[in-house]
Amino acid sequence: MHSVALAVADGTPLFELAAACEVFGTDRGLADPWYAFSICGPDTAEVGGWLRAGIQHGLDTLAAADTVIVPSIRSAEDPPPPELVDAVRAAHEAGARVVSLCTGAFVLAAAGLLDGRRATTHWAHTSLLAERHPRVLVDPDVLYIDDGTVLTSAGKAAGMDLCLHLVRADHGAAVANALARSLVVPPHRQGGQAQFIPAAVSHGRDHVLAELLAWAGARLEQDLTVPDLARQASMSSRNLTRHFHAVTGTSPLRWLLTQRVHRAQELLETTDDTIELIADRTGMGTAATLRRHFHRLLGVPPEAYRRTFRTARPGLTRG
Repeated sequence: MHSVALAVADGTPLFELAAACEVFGTDRGLADPWYAFSICGPDTAEVGGWLRAGIQHGLDTLAAADTVIVPSIRSAEDPPPPELVDAVRAAHEAGARVVSLCTGAFVLAAAGLLDGRRATTHWAHTSLLAERHPRVLVDPDVLYIDDGTVLTSAGKAAGMDLCLHLVRADHGAAVANALARSLVVPPHRQGGQAQFIPAAVSHGRDHVLAELLAWAGARLEQDLTVPDLARQASMSSRNLTRHFHAVTGTSPLRWLLTQRVHRAQELLETTDDTIELIADRTGMGTAATLRRHFHRLLGVPPEAYRRTFRTARPGLTRG
């Protein structure tokens, strides 16, 4: 069973802490086994400025965890607690995957884990992170960054995105999507998506591409082009590309390719379809094209992915 330890300090805000607890600390029967979850920190710690955390494990136990999650700290303006920094560094040296949510990145940076790496934090604190830790390659424009054994996220809802990304990496797309449905959150947002949408492309409560993205996502098997998307959105191709970069952090065709690979992940996990049929159902055209893009984006061929994440379970169908 994969162990996940949440590293809490006095004054840790509630939001990111609660997100990690919801994802890793509640077994919804989606995968067997789920995570062995623990909260570690000083026994006098209060979270949210008023709630006693009821911590049963000290920071010295972080080194025994497979994954260590560091949520926000009380204030990015102040140095993080030295005992927390030392414990996180020791956990990484012991082989743990270390994850920061929001300003937890300041703990990882103080521990030296971000030196020479791309990293992010809440957009309001990216300048301070870069100033205080010049060896960190701070990217202020993304939701989260996966750098192997060290992962960082922006603030608030982006922390949930990174937690779901971890579940996807550990248990596959089908489990992560089922968990997202249970939590009533978007099943997958790319780490490279912009942290916030400029007012110029906002439209009511939803961004200007909301309907288009849903429309395209339901037609991935079709040979969609940028002009096709532009006509559907009633805008020029140039204007569409500008909006795509602002909203998703990428181009229309690259977004389509990513969605097709995600759809292929789900089909590999949940159906008996051949690679050739999955290539057709995802708009990839040929098995060779699917294999090439799948391996480039995920680092493994489709067949290896299927062996890793497809489990014999009731309800397996041909889609």
